[in-house]
Parts: sequence; C-alpha cells; structure tokens
Amino acid sequence: MNLRDLRYLVALAEALHFGKAAEACHVSQPTLSTQIRKLEDELGVALVERAPRHVMLTPAGRDIATRARRVLAEVDQMRETARRTSDPEAGTVRLGLFPTLGPYLLPHVVPRIRARFPRLELLLVEEKTEAVLHMLRDGKLDAAVLAMPLHEDWLETEFLFEEPFLLAVPEGHPLAGQRNLTLANLGDQHLLLLEEGHCLRDQALAVCHLAGAGEKEGFRATSLETLRQMVAAGVGVTLLPMLAVKPPVSPSENIRLLAFKSPAPTRRLAMVWRKTSAMGAFLHELAGVLRDLPPGLLDPPKEVLA
Repeated sequence: MNLRDLRYLVALAEALHFGKAAEACHVSQPTLSTQIRKLEDELGVALVERAPRHVMLTPAGRDIATRARRVLAEVDQMRETARRTSDPEAGTVRLGLFPTLGPYLLPHVVPRIRARFPRLELLLVEEKTEAVLHMLRDGKLDAAVLAMPLHEDWLETEFLFEEPFLLAVPEGHPLAGQRNLTLANLGDQHLLLLEEGHCLRDQALAVCHLAGAGEKEGFRATSLETLRQMVAAGVGVTLLPMLAVKPPVSPSENIRLLAFKSPAPTRRLAMVWRKTSAMGAFLHELAGVLRDLPPGLLDPPKEVLA
C-alpha cells in the first residue's frame, strides 16, 4: 500500500467516476483502475462496485476512503511542518469562510495579511458552515473563520470579534424613523431570512426568539444580497451584519438601516483549526491579524439611525 494508491481511492470516492478520478490524479483511466484493483487485492476486500455506467463504493470502500483522507491530511501536515521549520511565515494556508461573512470581511483583512506575511499563499474557500467543518476535519482546509458557538471538541478556537446586527427596513416602513431601537420593537415583525444551512439564518432566528418576532412565510433567500433586494422592494425587513453595509459594499437605495440600542444583537466570530494541526503556532499569529480590524469598521455608518 502506498500514498499514491490512497490518493487514487480518495479521488474515486469523490468523483464516483473512473475517468474523472483519473483526470483529477493526472493519470490514465486504465492506470487508476489497475491500481485500485491492486489495492483491493492487497486488502482482500472489494472497495468498488463496478457497473457499466455507475460506480459506487462498498461499505468497506467508504470506510477505507475516509481513513485514507485522514492519512493523506497527516502527510500534508508533515510536509507543512518541514516547510515551516525553515520559514514559518511562508507556505500555503487554506482558509474557509461562510458566504455571509467572506465577501464583506476579506476586503478589509487580506491586504493586512499580505503586508504581514508577504511570502504566504492564502487560498480562500467559501462554503456553508457545515461544508467548511467537513473540509476542515478531512484536511482539505487548514483553518476557518466561523460563527460561535461551535461544539466540536477537535477544534482549537481563537475568538476574533463580535459583529453587531442592523435592522434593514424599506423606506416608509413604520420603523424607518425609529431611534433607540430595541428587540422589543421587533415583537410584531416577520423577518425575511435565508434558507436552511446558512448560519446567519440560525443567528437571526435566535434574535427573533428573543424578540418574540417570527419569520416571513413563503420566502427564504439564497444569499444576503437577495435579502437586501427584497427589503429594497418593500417585501419585508431583515437583519444585516455590520460588515455587509460597510464599503466597499455600495449603499442600497430605498433601505433604511437602524442600529439597536445597547445591548445590540451580535454574532461572535472565531478562527478555528484542528487541535492536531502542525500549523497551530502560525495560525495563532494569523488569527491576531484577522482580529486587528481597521478602526471603526464595526461601528454603524453615519447614515444609520441609532
């Protein structure tokens, strides 16, 4: 058994197609197929169910592919350890973020990361929180910026900052001129929310629960920008994270943004990585750069009613 064959098996488990798996591994299909058969012979168990137009892993194949991912992730960690021993601030970091944070945080932090670690290659992956956690656990990501709380005991967690929410309402809405907004003002509102799987949905539902508010029935947005457009069209109201209304995001016409009186609803962001990661010391430094946001970035814009 060798690492190359494990990589072939993992590629096949992900593609469920010999041709696509071979292409991903930069080998011919017969080569990959032959090596998979040799691996089956060595282990004494069938790993793949083969059909003319369908490939499926056996239960043993799925289990071994999962273990192979972990082995390959550990090997990558060994290589990363060796690289960082000679140059701790060089190499590659694969960082995951969720969609309602990534586009709004990255313009503010990437220039600072580049200035602090000029030799670092930063690869950014944007996925929903559950997918990010899976990729992190499988070694496909080195670290991630996620919303707390997180309950996975295999994660190292470094708190970054607390981001306030604003209430976005259409022009002419009864709350549009409200100052000293409190959660109690949301008691009779039905908020526009994102679809299942977005952590912002869970955060907004938590605020709704505290305020006694509800969700607007019959509509669930696929993105934060869709929510913004629905508010501008007068469909309803929603919660927007502070970073999502700061430049370089352009102000939205026909929307009034309202800040909550203290204590305002917020979400807590943290950088996380595997406790077993060989990059732990460096990732602590990287978290420090992410925590050091530009002054005033989390304060309401001037046009927001407070």
